Amino acid sequence: MTPGLPGFRPRLIESLRHYTRADFLADLSAGITVGVVALPLAMAFGIASGVKPDAGLFTAIIAGFLISALGGSKVQIGGPAGAFVALLYTIVERYGLANLLIATMMAGVLLIAMGALRLGQLIRFIPISIVTGFTNGIAVIIGLAQLRDFLGLQVERMPANMLSQIGVLWAARESLNWQALVLAAASLALIVVWPKTYLPEHARWRQWAARVPGTVIVLAVGIITVTLFGLSVDTIGSRFGGIARGLPSFALPTFEWESVQKLFGPTISIALLCAIESLLCARVADSMIDDRHDPNQELIAQGVANLVTPLFGGIAATGTIARTMTNVRSGARSPVAGIIHAITLLAIMLVLAPLAQNIPMASLAAILLFVAWNMGDWAAFGKLGKFSISYRTIMLATFALTVIFDITVAIEVGLVLASLFFIHRISSLTRVEPIRLPADIATLPDGTRTEAWRLFGSLFFGSVDKLEGLLGSGTKAADVVVLEMHQVINLDTSGLDALQSLLNQLEKRGATLIIAEPNEQPMSLLRRSGFLQEMGPHNVFEHLDDALAALSSRHTPKPD
Repeated sequence: MTPGLPGFRPRLIESLRHYTRADFLADLSAGITVGVVALPLAMAFGIASGVKPDAGLFTAIIAGFLISALGGSKVQIGGPAGAFVALLYTIVERYGLANLLIATMMAGVLLIAMGALRLGQLIRFIPISIVTGFTNGIAVIIGLAQLRDFLGLQVERMPANMLSQIGVLWAARESLNWQALVLAAASLALIVVWPKTYLPEHARWRQWAARVPGTVIVLAVGIITVTLFGLSVDTIGSRFGGIARGLPSFALPTFEWESVQKLFGPTISIALLCAIESLLCARVADSMIDDRHDPNQELIAQGVANLVTPLFGGIAATGTIARTMTNVRSGARSPVAGIIHAITLLAIMLVLAPLAQNIPMASLAAILLFVAWNMGDWAAFGKLGKFSISYRTIMLATFALTVIFDITVAIEVGLVLASLFFIHRISSLTRVEPIRLPADIATLPDGTRTEAWRLFGSLFFGSVDKLEGLLGSGTKAADVVVLEMHQVINLDTSGLDALQSLLNQLEKRGATLIIAEPNEQPMSLLRRSGFLQEMGPHNVFEHLDDALAALSSRHTPKPD
C-alpha cells in the first residue's frame, strides 16, 4: 500500500501478476478499437464543452491513461463525457477557461479525498430518479446546442442558458446553410444505418468494414466531401485553426483568489458528477465481465486524472459508458487496453492532425446528436405513471432544472427533494399504538393506573410528533406509562429529546416511565446519553411481560 493513501491498489498491478501474451493481444485489439472510437467523441465533447477540440483530445489521452493505470476497474475507459458538456460550458461562460481548469483540479483533490476516506459506496445512495432526470436533461442540452452547426446557422457563440439558446437560434434562422444541413443529415443517417449494414454472408473485408464505428466513417466522409467539393461549411480549421500536433506543455492556470471563491458550487458539481458517472459505468462493466470494481480506488484514479489533466490544457474527465462498453465487447481483459487506447489516440493525433483541418462542424454536430439521443432514457417518461409521486416529482424536477438552469441547481434540489420525501416516508411508517392491558394491570391493586404503547419504525426528528402526541391522548391520567420499543429500529437525538420531554412531564406529576424491549441501537443511545441512569435502570426491561409482572409486584399492597 502507498503511504498516505489507505487501500491504494490499482487493478493494473493485480492484472499484471498473471498477465499472458494472449491477454496482451486481446487488450491490444480492444485498445486500438476504443482509441479509434474515442477520436471523434473526444473532439466533439471538447467543442461542445466550450473549449477547443485539442482539449478534448488531451483529456482523452492523459485522463484516459491515468484512469486505466490507477483505477479500480479492469475495463473502464475514461475521458471527456457527454454528462459534463452542459456543466463545463456553463462554467466557461460564467467564469472563463482558467477558472474551469482550477475548478476541475479542485474537484480532483476532492475526489482523491473521497476515495482515501472510503466514501465510494456513498455514491450509490444517489436515487436513480435524480440520475435519470439529469441524464435526460443533459441529453436535451447537448442536442439543442448542436442545432447551430447542424443547420449551419451563423451564431458567433451559443449562450449557456437553454431559453437564451432557443432565442439565439430563432434569431439566426435566416442564415440557414443548406449545404451544412444536408451534410449533417446525411452524416446522422450514416451513423444510424452503418452498424446495420453488416451481414454474415458478406465478404470478410465487408464484415470488417461494417464493424468500423459509424462515427469514424462519418468523419472520413465529411473530410473527403469538404475537400473534393469545397463545401461552404464551417470546419475545425476555419473555427479553431486545426489541431496541434503533439501534447501541450505543462502550465499552471491563472489563479485569482476572488474568482476561486465563487467556484465552490462548480467544484462540487464536477466532483459529484464524475463520481456518479464513473461508478455507475464501473458497475455496468462489472455486470458484463462478472467482476467487482473497487469504488474507492476508482475515485482516487478519477481524482488524480482531474487534478493532472488541466495542467496540460485538458478538461474534466470521468468513466464513459459507451467507450467502456466498446472496450468490453472488443475483448479487453485488463486496464492495459485502456492504456493502449490512450496511446492510440496520441498516435492518431500526431499523424493525422493535418487532416483535421477539414473536419466539418456539421458532421461533429450529427455525432453529438446521435450521442445525445442514445444517452437519454426516454422510455422513463412513459413509465412515470407506474411509479410513486415522489419518484415522478424528483425526476421531473431534476430534468426541468437541468434544462432550464444548470446541473448544479438540479442535483442540489433533487437531493433536497429526495431527502424530504424519504423523511416523510419514514415518518409515515412510524406509529404509536395503544396496547390493550388486562384489567388487573390497567388498574393495579393499589389503584395505580397504567397505560402501555407500542412504538413502530424510526423515532427521529421527522417523527417525534408521534411521541409528543402521547400526552394529549389520555396519558395525563396514567400513573405509569409503558413504551414497548421492540420494533423501533432507530433512535436519534431528536427522538431522545422527545423521550426526555415525556419523562420530565411524567415526573412532574409523580408518574413513572417504563421502557420494554429496546433494540440495540436505541439502548446504546439511552445508555450513552445518561437517559437510562436518569429514568432508573430498574425501569428498563428486556420483555414486556417482565415489565408488567414487575409493575404488579411493585404495586401490590403488602399484608399487615
